[in-house]
Amino acid sequence: MRGTVPNSRREFLKELAFGGLAALSPLPHASEEWRRKKGGMWYRRLGRTGLFISEISLGGSPLPDWSLFREIIERGVNYIDTSSSYSNGNSERQIGRLLKEAGRDKAYVCTKFHLRGRWNESAILRSVEGSLLRLGTDRVDVLAVHGASRPEDVADERVAAAFARLKKEGKCLFTGLSCHSNHESVVRAAVDCGRYDVIQLGYNVFDIEEPSREVETYDDYLGASRTRDLIRQAAGRDIGIIAMKTLKVGGRRQNLERYRTGDVSLFQSMLKWALEEKAVSSVVTEMLNRREMEEDLAMAGAPLTAEERTNLFRHVAENGRDYCRFCGRCQAGCPSGIATTEILRYLAYCESYGKAAAARQYYSALDPAMTAPACRDCGRCESLCRFGVRVRAGIRKAHQVLSG
Repeated sequence: MRGTVPNSRREFLKELAFGGLAALSPLPHASEEWRRKKGGMWYRRLGRTGLFISEISLGGSPLPDWSLFREIIERGVNYIDTSSSYSNGNSERQIGRLLKEAGRDKAYVCTKFHLRGRWNESAILRSVEGSLLRLGTDRVDVLAVHGASRPEDVADERVAAAFARLKKEGKCLFTGLSCHSNHESVVRAAVDCGRYDVIQLGYNVFDIEEPSREVETYDDYLGASRTRDLIRQAAGRDIGIIAMKTLKVGGRRQNLERYRTGDVSLFQSMLKWALEEKAVSSVVTEMLNRREMEEDLAMAGAPLTAEERTNLFRHVAENGRDYCRFCGRCQAGCPSGIATTEILRYLAYCESYGKAAAARQYYSALDPAMTAPACRDCGRCESLCRFGVRVRAGIRKAHQVLSG
């Protein structure tokens, strides 16, 4: 099956040259009150959970130093995202300390469990019990599948049974998932099965760009959907949406000064752009120092200007071929079975997220037959990529940087 996509990169650049693309048309929200302000922070309704969470939320991989962590919460951030695997459980322990000292009602907590190896319902329950112990609490507000990558896992009855039991026991209030790759199939499966209250997925300014050419697609990859379409489909079922991987794309924060607009950094414009979408309840970011905290928190409630939008789109036009959207098409179509999507994600962790040690650990866990040395250099991956990403160069670079 083949699909045609309308806009070429040439057309994208032409629109950019004439002042940028139009702003989003806001999606009507299911609730009459979808947004409110308290102090210096704006809060949005997290779908059918009914929770109002801060537009800027805190990622726990890693958390900032203790004093800054406390200050971020005191400044109005009330949603913290963590996982059983972050910092070997120390992220959850730090959050547990916060809940004990500041009060359980100070923040909503989302933690996650993995579906790895020969997992089953009992493994999920054991993981959650460990998380509750480290968090020092009897329940989490949102419990999520971590990094769901297969639609069949999302709809698995064992996951449903674990969620049902934990909800019945009062150990989690709402259910969710995070998705790093293959999001088109995974998010649609989550929406269709009706079991998820919250979905966290990558959403950043590179999602403004339409695919650049006709590509071959597969029935199980559902054509040429875009992340925004998936977000709106989920929001249409009143599923709460958390945007992640919104900032650290195409380079670390300090390397993108040439895209600054006056006093507004590119990263601040990225936050504004993501929050233009009403279906997005919050953007989760990692604020590891005071400069990053001030940079991010200042953007709650701030509109994106026309000049900031133009600089954002210039960044996309100039860097789009170096940024993988993690859709999974190249990996699904690779005749050698190379884990292209995972490898490019680990390279991004190393180069753009400052997580070199974790990236090397993840890369070393891959089967060598799925890494760059096994690549036939046939170019199939790049023929499948809708955005012209230089996949082969990326996986070769990853092998050089992350192996050994």
